[in-house]
Amino acid sequence: MSKYYVKRNYTAKEMAKANISKKQKKEGGFFSTLKFMFILFCACALAGVASLELYLSSLPPINNLEEFKPNIVTKIYSSDDEIIKTFTAYTYEKIELKDIPDNLKKALIATEDKNFYRHHGYDIMGLGRSIIQNVLAGRVVQGASTITQQLARVLFLNNERTFDRKLKELFIAARIEKTISKDQILEMYMNNVYLGAGAYGVEGAAQIYFDKHLKDCDLAELALIAGLPQAPSVYNPFNNMDLAVQRRNQVLTRMYKMRYITTEEYEKAKEEKLHLAKVPQYYTTNKAPYFCDYVMKELEKLGFDETEISQGGYKVVTTLDYKAQKAANEAILKNLKNWGLSGDKNQAAIFSFSPIDGKILVYSGGKDYTKSQYDRVTQAVRPPGSSFKPIVYAAAMEKGISPNDMIEDRPITIGQWSPHNYGNKYRGNIPVYTALMVSSNVCAARLIKEVGIRPVIQTARVLGIETPLEYDYTIALGSNGVKLFEFTRAYGAFANGGYVVQPYAIERVETSRGKVVYKAPKTKFTHQLSLNTAAEMTAMMKMVMTNGTGRAANIGKPAAGKTGTTDDNKDAYFMGYTPNVVTGVWVGNDDNTVMNKSIQGGTVPALIWKDVMKVATEPYGKADFNYPKVDLIPFGSVKGAKVIGEEEKEAQEQEKQEEIELNTQTEQPELPESIRKIEQSKPVTVQPQPVQHTQPAQAPAPAAAPAVRPAQAAKPAAAPIPLAAP
Repeated sequence: MSKYYVKRNYTAKEMAKANISKKQKKEGGFFSTLKFMFILFCACALAGVASLELYLSSLPPINNLEEFKPNIVTKIYSSDDEIIKTFTAYTYEKIELKDIPDNLKKALIATEDKNFYRHHGYDIMGLGRSIIQNVLAGRVVQGASTITQQLARVLFLNNERTFDRKLKELFIAARIEKTISKDQILEMYMNNVYLGAGAYGVEGAAQIYFDKHLKDCDLAELALIAGLPQAPSVYNPFNNMDLAVQRRNQVLTRMYKMRYITTEEYEKAKEEKLHLAKVPQYYTTNKAPYFCDYVMKELEKLGFDETEISQGGYKVVTTLDYKAQKAANEAILKNLKNWGLSGDKNQAAIFSFSPIDGKILVYSGGKDYTKSQYDRVTQAVRPPGSSFKPIVYAAAMEKGISPNDMIEDRPITIGQWSPHNYGNKYRGNIPVYTALMVSSNVCAARLIKEVGIRPVIQTARVLGIETPLEYDYTIALGSNGVKLFEFTRAYGAFANGGYVVQPYAIERVETSRGKVVYKAPKTKFTHQLSLNTAAEMTAMMKMVMTNGTGRAANIGKPAAGKTGTTDDNKDAYFMGYTPNVVTGVWVGNDDNTVMNKSIQGGTVPALIWKDVMKVATEPYGKADFNYPKVDLIPFGSVKGAKVIGEEEKEAQEQEKQEEIELNTQTEQPELPESIRKIEQSKPVTVQPQPVQHTQPAQAPAPAAAPAVRPAQAAKPAAAPIPLAAP
């Protein structure tokens, strides 16, 4: 049986005492928790205040604001430590607020900060919208910077889009508002903001863009200046007139809505055509202006903007070989002048890079940047002529054709196209390498017919030629335009064993304190041609420079290359390389007019190439290609080799013979019927005239070896061969 324990009955006094103890215990617990929370709150507050004080102490001092001048010490360096560009203000003249046109003040306020005179350094509503957008995006994508915040950024910070920078911007703006007046803030902002084209401040912008003082600018001109702070590079009227006008009109619209200008003033300013000054001559201090423009575009791709670069005090270290760049600039001027090409329309461009690591070594987009900022390295699309033939030959090598195979150098018709050799010189059966050496047009046509158009285009694409190529046999002779940048890149695969490398310009970017904020990644290579093809192409193009159309470019060390001239002499190229440097040269007229007939790939471009490469290859001595040896069998020593175009020739000969037989039969005199009956019983024998064929002077001998093998060096041709169009 279960045993139960029964508690005794408590007295009233005992129960009252127990209840009091319980209540005290409950109240004591509550107050203990409350006390703990208070202490914790105080600790957190003190920690927050300490952290804030520590954070504020890290902010830059804002003493002597009125003595501030823009930080304009960003410099671009070559690889050999030459300063090739320094970002400096074209003009920096401090202007007092009272001398600034009232319309410009209104335009800036209407555009940048309509509540400028009502806030304390930051716009709460705008800040709220910005925070929501940034939180949703997970990063800073939208600003809400007041004029005071922009001034804080210009004076003390950078343009990086981070929460930390925005927070610092807010605190500094608040301190500025407590230090100086609104008018002083507006004056400092208008004197120090970067407005593109090297202009700091509104007075500088007026002088650069309109060649006049600010006080002499009308409403339309002032509105354009007011629209520049948002994106100086984008709205620079020298580069983007349409966008600049569009932005100007946006500023005018805001001014009109805020009733700063009348309807008549608004309509008149919107319709006004802008008359810009000449491009400022500060570019003359730039030792490699075309290259520096390219660097700026690359920096923008990396996330830097023009304002940040110009004002950031950065050190931008590039890949440029300034010694070679200087030689290139001089080579263009010298050789164009020597050949009578001294007019403004007469131009040349050079692009050079290392096939080993992709470093851009030389970059000249024209002969005079101050007269033309048009970049003929990356912007111009011009037909390369015969310098495109190596692409065709490379496709043929990939298909198994050997440099020692024979090819018919004789007239050919493909559809409606009948190419001809320079000077109408034809040589009969010649080795493939000889066809490239003498730049035979008909042989190139025969090769692309043999290989096919599609494989040639595919080869061009994988080698880095991105411009459109027509599906047409004429591309074999370089009928389609290409960009010098990508065309030179394609030749790089011949120099480094078939690998394609992307040229680059920027090694690293450092802050004024030496912190590296960008470093070039490891170079990427893609293998697009076989080693044998690269070796065979190099062996053939070596012959071009020693025995063929490119002899004027010989630099006395192992090198390979190809000339190119369009049929109408509008464009001339020389494309060539050593194991360490690839260089492409173009010469032509900007207006696409015909040059002198003496201007061919083997003349002016070859001479420019030679002058540049002598300097660019100095660090590498007489380095040779690390390729398997390619035997180029002397002309006339090959027997029984494959002859490209032989089947076509046999078919044509058969057609000719049938035509002769038919013509011979129809040309027999009409016989009397009596005799004709007798003659019809007899067979008619027709003796056609023998067909004459062009034969090589000596019968070919059997090939002694495959196309690529370790063996003795190539021998020259047994007899001189007339050259074709270079």
